[in-house]
Amino acid sequence: MTQNASAAIASSIPDDTLATLVEAGVQKHAARMAQDGFAQVFRLTLNEDDEGRARGVKLLTTALRNWSNAADRDEARALRLAMIVAGLDQWGLAYSQAFGLAAIPGLTELVGALRTGLEPQQEARFLQQFAAIDAAEGNAIDFKIDLRRGIHIALWHAMIASNEREQATMILTRLGGMMFALVELMPELGWRLVADALANIQIQCLADGLAAEGLAREMNEALFAALSQELPAQHRDRAMAYATQAVLRWQQARRPADGTTH
Repeated sequence: MTQNASAAIASSIPDDTLATLVEAGVQKHAARMAQDGFAQVFRLTLNEDDEGRARGVKLLTTALRNWSNAADRDEARALRLAMIVAGLDQWGLAYSQAFGLAAIPGLTELVGALRTGLEPQQEARFLQQFAAIDAAEGNAIDFKIDLRRGIHIALWHAMIASNEREQATMILTRLGGMMFALVELMPELGWRLVADALANIQIQCLADGLAAEGLAREMNEALFAALSQELPAQHRDRAMAYATQAVLRWQQARRPADGTTH
């Protein structure tokens, strides 16, 4: 690893001005809840009729609202809800574009239900916190990292699991496009989110023998090649160095445990 790459990895992250309202652990939990919420509402859309979907959306809405309302301050409650809605929106956009979906009715109903019934002051606080998430790159950064990791890994799994080249290529194009867009949308931190995804992909390949052959391997190699060729050099070098370091740390952490079993 070059000295410049090491310095880039050690560079400071901009302050998260929202961390005083919602700490890192809660931000990560919000990302997981958005992921689980999307998965549930997606299954409801696919597997239930209108009545069954409506019942499921109502139960899910109650659970998400209860979690949002569990914070001890009005602004924190608004930020929790804003992260959930932002996360659901991003999951919906990613899946719609990756799989050519015209709409996900259950998701539309869920997002609408989460905002229905907010009083004017609650709505104003929600909109303020929703805007604050993207007002600065460092804002809610732990939420952003975990959210994007979940989306990237889910699309990657769908890509390598596909037996149809056309579908796998469509997902590859969307996944790569999302990563390219990140470094433009987040000039300071986008590369770190890309690096996080690349590290997790490599770790899953090593740990579980994924994308080892056939179309899955071809698509995985195409993803890394596209990122290597298309990302601006400074972002590419940082992302690749950061991902490599993360994989090496993972390998080193496994060695003592492996040594005790042989």
